Amino acid sequence: MADYELVKKMLRAILQSSKSGLPLSRLQAEYKELTGEAIPHKQLGHATLDTLLHSMSSVVRLDRGRSGEVMCYATVGNEMAHITKLAARHHTAKKTGRPQVVNCQMRVKPSAPLVLNGRTDKVILGIVPVLLFWDRLPTMSRNHLKDKTLYKPFRSRLTPHSSPYSPKLVQSRLKEVLSKHSNGLWVSKLPQLYRELYKQDLPSEALKDLEEWTHICTIEKPCSSKPQELLLYPAKDISQTTTPPSPAMTPTANKQSPPTQNPPASPTVLSADLKQKLGELLLKYSSGLWAHALPKLYQDTYKTKLPEYVLDNLPLLSDICTIDYPMPDNPKRAILYVKAVEDENCNQEDLADLRAREEAGRRISYQTVPPLLIPREEYPSVLVVEASNTNSVVLRYIGEGYSKAQEKLEDEMKEFYGQDNTKKSLVSPSSGQLTAVHAEEEEEILRAQVCEVMSEKVKVYYVDHGFSEVISKSKLLELHEKFFRLPFQATKCKLAGLEPFSQEPVVLKKFDSMASGKILLAEILERNDIPLMVLYDTSQDDDVNINAACLKALQDKSLESPMQVNSAYMNVNVTSVSSDGTFCCQLPSRGLTKLNEVLEKAETYFHSQVTSESLVSRPFCGKSCLARFKGKWSRVEITNLHGSRVLDILFVDLGVQASVEVIELREIPPPFLRDLTAIPPQAVKCCLADLSVSVGSWTPDAVQWLRDRALQCSDCSLKIAKVEESKRLAHVYLFTSKNFHDLSRSLNHQLAESDLWKHQKDVFLSSQGPLKTPSSPKTPPTTPPNTNSTGNSSPSTNGRSKAPQTSKKVPPQSRTTPPITPPRNLALPPVLELPPAGHNIDIYVSVACHPGHFVLQPWQDMYKLVVLMGEMILYYNKTEEKPLTVEKNQVYAAKVENNWHRVLVKGVLTNGLVSVYELDYGKHELVSCTLLRPLIQEFRQLPFQGITAQLAGVKPRQWSEEASIVFRNHVEKKPLVAQLDSVQDAAQPWDRKVTVFLVDTSQEDRDVWVHDIMAEFADELTKAA
Repeated sequence: MADYELVKKMLRAILQSSKSGLPLSRLQAEYKELTGEAIPHKQLGHATLDTLLHSMSSVVRLDRGRSGEVMCYATVGNEMAHITKLAARHHTAKKTGRPQVVNCQMRVKPSAPLVLNGRTDKVILGIVPVLLFWDRLPTMSRNHLKDKTLYKPFRSRLTPHSSPYSPKLVQSRLKEVLSKHSNGLWVSKLPQLYRELYKQDLPSEALKDLEEWTHICTIEKPCSSKPQELLLYPAKDISQTTTPPSPAMTPTANKQSPPTQNPPASPTVLSADLKQKLGELLLKYSSGLWAHALPKLYQDTYKTKLPEYVLDNLPLLSDICTIDYPMPDNPKRAILYVKAVEDENCNQEDLADLRAREEAGRRISYQTVPPLLIPREEYPSVLVVEASNTNSVVLRYIGEGYSKAQEKLEDEMKEFYGQDNTKKSLVSPSSGQLTAVHAEEEEEILRAQVCEVMSEKVKVYYVDHGFSEVISKSKLLELHEKFFRLPFQATKCKLAGLEPFSQEPVVLKKFDSMASGKILLAEILERNDIPLMVLYDTSQDDDVNINAACLKALQDKSLESPMQVNSAYMNVNVTSVSSDGTFCCQLPSRGLTKLNEVLEKAETYFHSQVTSESLVSRPFCGKSCLARFKGKWSRVEITNLHGSRVLDILFVDLGVQASVEVIELREIPPPFLRDLTAIPPQAVKCCLADLSVSVGSWTPDAVQWLRDRALQCSDCSLKIAKVEESKRLAHVYLFTSKNFHDLSRSLNHQLAESDLWKHQKDVFLSSQGPLKTPSSPKTPPTTPPNTNSTGNSSPSTNGRSKAPQTSKKVPPQSRTTPPITPPRNLALPPVLELPPAGHNIDIYVSVACHPGHFVLQPWQDMYKLVVLMGEMILYYNKTEEKPLTVEKNQVYAAKVENNWHRVLVKGVLTNGLVSVYELDYGKHELVSCTLLRPLIQEFRQLPFQGITAQLAGVKPRQWSEEASIVFRNHVEKKPLVAQLDSVQDAAQPWDRKVTVFLVDTSQEDRDVWVHDIMAEFADELTKAA
């Protein structure tokens, strides 16, 4: 007989790891993969699986997806119900007159490769594909492990929220800070000072590395100070360490010294003007700028050429920037990080000023209330309260230490004030005073601040809920001092991208309808006093970018492209053709005419401006800006970020997608911002009437036939047969002449009658083709792909949803072009170096199946992998797709979701799918053969980062599914310390296996040894059996 509770436990674990829900069929497969058997609904007394799941309402919630398929979601916990009540209370007080549906179905952003967001010491996820979304999974309590805290050498330099960082960069910046504080500074003040100078958070693991950086600093513990306070001084030899170039710079200097025999000697210092201009550029890209991108950026910004000697001698820039070499094999690929420019005279005054303001803000009603800290995670959940201005949105953070702490406090207040001897009325309230308020409709006590005192009533502001109310004085109670300890929970944020339109009525109305009273996901872009955020509603099938939706509310509907049925249009410009037969075009309209006029003015504006103000320094999903297409500026929307430098964009007026570097984007000039925001996108999505657009209907040859005729015709015409309003898709008859009265001359009719449309039924077409942006070798990097040679995907209807993919190809044997066989003489990357047995390394566990099989990544060089993957995206997304001979056990580049990975082909299936193993992350994937590319030499330098491992200290065995879940909850997607026990070498790097002890050092008071947990858990299962 199956164990009902064990089945529930397994299902809960599966569903909690898939916050966006699972199709019913997938749930069955996941359960079988985990346990080795199907969900035993009949053994549990249920005729069908549906009835079993309906009986487990505390574990699973069933719903139907957009396609009609049954979806399974983890049941929302008690906390969400409490948040719902809080939102309802707020809106009852506001008396809005309409119900508010609270989004209780939160979705964790999909896990994907590690990507840096705007800096080398911070990691993002979700909108941006990301690896490090630190799930707070349950941790087993093992009291006997407290004895293990004597192993202090295992105290990791990592924390649950730490991220890969460049030690050389942080060390260089630390030298700058200490040079300005030669008399020393408190270590506790270092993070604040670092954030003020560099606009970035100091990596938490760097604080624990300070003691090892004896060549940079000296740490001293004053006898009179608190135990946790340490003093930091410059190293005694700091003057010498700043003189010679760093080891990373040495290859560049050596390689560039010989060519200087013929040209005149380069200057040994930069001119003040050149230094200032370069400093301005680097300041716009505080997350780093590739050195090779500097000449074009300098030319575009200042309309003059950058002297060639600058790139030939990068150490000349060392006094204005830090130089990092993420690819040691290629010294010309350097990243430049701006150095802080600090006014030493006012630095101390500013810091004193800041401390005074902080202290003043904490003093309310003669009591000290701690300030509310912004959550450390980059994507916290928030409850939106209200917004009278998008620059000042009132919200609350949801989760441990925030809403949970507030819930606990209100329970304590309710119990405390429920006693007669503690219920003291506030006799003489004064403005600004803190008080406890007896809620009118519920038996609850809330903290509030008196705003205005009237004769019989008083206006109060609920400091934890973010709204005001006029109540009777009799409801005021004295607030006991023990309720001052929790920070006020109501806080504010600013919505990114809406700053110029913060008080527009249509924007505020749209925001109120989409966000007020709902729990949303917040992406924190800047951690200021009022943080800059992007909000997302993740409760639907597609994530909705709230900021972008509010911006679209400003569009003038009268300027939309006309889409009237039975109407004919001439002078039509087809801009892109997708591999499913859909295409985008521009129809003559008022909106298109106005758009062209404004863009021409913007072109003139950019030519006349010599400033760095237009550079985009803070990209985010949904942001509207400008990029060049075929030499002209066009409107784009950022649809995805691959770190801080590489991103995906959509040309909204062309329907063309591309991957570019952030330096290719420009802010919309202020004089034209309102006009360009008001014009709706001018790309009209169409399909050929009477021809199917389903997956598999269009062969690559048919797609190419349409591209050759439509994209090369400068004067097409079309007739609209019908319009699908829900998809904004027009079914049209397309002509390459003005004779649109004769449908037999349409491209529809020509294609339907051709042999191209009568394709073989066994042609394999992938539904996930690659995002193609091919360009000719002569096309400059800032120019998007030439759509005359290949097509581009159609625009997404939702900037947050995944972009539609493009080219779909038949297998190589059905192509007339001979397939490419990747050269076999390319060497594999060097084997990843590991320390000797018994030594410790900081690692990240990317995949964990059970203690006998998991995959770890060394932490130290992980940022180099981030840089590599960004380069792969730029290279392969701009490389034309060609037939490729795919062979088993060979290394390729493969596109998985939105990222390119280095993979090993494990098998080639007959249906055109390929089984691949991600060599840097240890995951197995099935991808279309059309998504593979040869792995070029440039991407074969960094050692494969994924290392197969097994846990030391436990006996090899057949691990149960329950034990596997416990193991995953403790190690998967977490930074840990690994003590190397042994290495099993192999002929190929992916066959090498290590045996390690794993230690979780995230807790302050003890180190948790994972093998002890698993050994005890196995013993308990044995005894239970």
